[in-house]
Amino acid sequence: MLQKASFKSAMRHRRALVPASGFYEWQQSGGGRGQPYWIRPRRGGVVAFAGLIETFSEPGGSEMDTGAILTIEASAGIAHIHDRMPVVIDERDFSRWLDCRTQEPRDVLDLLKPAEPDFFEAIPVSDLVNKVANTGPEIQERGVVGPQTEKAGRQKPGADEDQMSLF
Repeated sequence: MLQKASFKSAMRHRRALVPASGFYEWQQSGGGRGQPYWIRPRRGGVVAFAGLIETFSEPGGSEMDTGAILTIEASAGIAHIHDRMPVVIDERDFSRWLDCRTQEPRDVLDLLKPAEPDFFEAIPVSDLVNKVANTGPEIQERGVVGPQTEKAGRQKPGADEDQMSLF
């Protein structure tokens, strides 16, 4: 990651912590979206993901602040769901991660590692999580999505009928 031009400056000067109570991931199966999971700390509470902040300058001169959550290979506890996961920064390492004045990127590389295999628990949830309009607590209720039904009409494989199309 240190070699990528898009992250190099942010890794050196603009590291951030992104608080979260968990994240969603989809276990792929066949051609559909797969089973969604709510992946949260087993002990509960909020965690901090390693983040980077950058200002993107458009060719026309306008600027847009952007942010990214860093990911790494998944720990053994959730690798069966997806091969990547956000990097979790332990509370005792917050200051070190955020200290861009004295901590060079090479000094914090050891923090970029998968969480312990039993740190997260993966809870299957319904496909309510697949639509941005659904924002209530019900999207985190335990559930299992059944097989996807085929929609009538011609549709690109993997396309969402609620998504706009140019074709």
